Amino acid sequence: MRIYTLNETDKAALAVLRSTGADVLEAALVAKSALEAGRARLRQKGNLSVYAGVRASEATALRALKRCKKIIALGTEALRQQERTVTFEKAVEAALEARKDRRVRTVYDFRYFTRRFMKRCKGLAARRVRSITPQECAGYIEQAFDSLRQRQKARLILSGVFGTAVKRGWCDANPVARVEAPRVVEKPVPILTPQEIEQITTTAEVYQGGSCAAAVGMMLYAGIRPHEVARLTWAQVDLQEQAIYILPQHSKTGGARRVTIHKPLLRILRRHTGNPTQEICPANWLHHWRELRRAAGWCRGKMWRQDALRHTFASYHLSYFRSFAELQIEIGHRDAALLRTRYVDQRGVKVPSCFWSA
Repeated sequence: MRIYTLNETDKAALAVLRSTGADVLEAALVAKSALEAGRARLRQKGNLSVYAGVRASEATALRALKRCKKIIALGTEALRQQERTVTFEKAVEAALEARKDRRVRTVYDFRYFTRRFMKRCKGLAARRVRSITPQECAGYIEQAFDSLRQRQKARLILSGVFGTAVKRGWCDANPVARVEAPRVVEKPVPILTPQEIEQITTTAEVYQGGSCAAAVGMMLYAGIRPHEVARLTWAQVDLQEQAIYILPQHSKTGGARRVTIHKPLLRILRRHTGNPTQEICPANWLHHWRELRRAAGWCRGKMWRQDALRHTFASYHLSYFRSFAELQIEIGHRDAALLRTRYVDQRGVKVPSCFWSA
């Protein structure tokens, strides 16, 4: 058995290892592994080939030691970055907090989509955001949502979560940026027939004492969205100027706009006008809007088409006034592309003059 005599340097090395509080042998083995890792890389580059298996020279040993220190530094940084992260659920909370001043509808959609992600994708809520890959993001989108339009929006919202995580330093890059956006082919939405228009307006006049008639009229004859109508008060309605003013914080796109009150809507609003501080819609508006449609006959297999009144308005407006530019301003679109591909269905328009003189 070979007996080693410790010199002063060896004793100092042992003292350093003991000062770490770790087992001296374990600490020495870790140091040996690190040094061998540094030396192995040098061998791969051919730097030790001249020694032909002989013990490395002092100069090469120093190079291996420097490389070992670099490995430790890089590994420490990598571990620090890996540990500096949060769960997906925490990232969602931070993203929602960053958006708390956005429009009500924006916050609602963000909360709805993120909750559905965590509900349908098992284990996602507890996943560390730094470890989530683009491939997993694509899988989550497909797993949580069925239609292409939903997946398109889900991708944007998921990207928003990771965008906040990147800003906070919880991950280095947004993995959703490498997920291809679903391609949605826009199709025209069928509009209401003259008989259906009469059904919905007649029902609105009698449902709950006509409390929803003004809102229905604004959606049908001014193209205002249901969620925009829900935020309006009578102070934003000027019957003398025959205009409705949509505020930036109330619109879907964040832009203010002036909507014209045409003759059929003017007659409705004069019958159902309210105080300036009073809201256009009754309390629990979305519930009443569903029940009103049901009372008008949209039940038992007859499905209501989303934004049917807005699409009907757009089609009749274009048929009568013959101006994409004017319609674009009225409806609040940034350009006419969506109007041309999805919003106007000229085939369903019957006697446009009758619509505007109702």
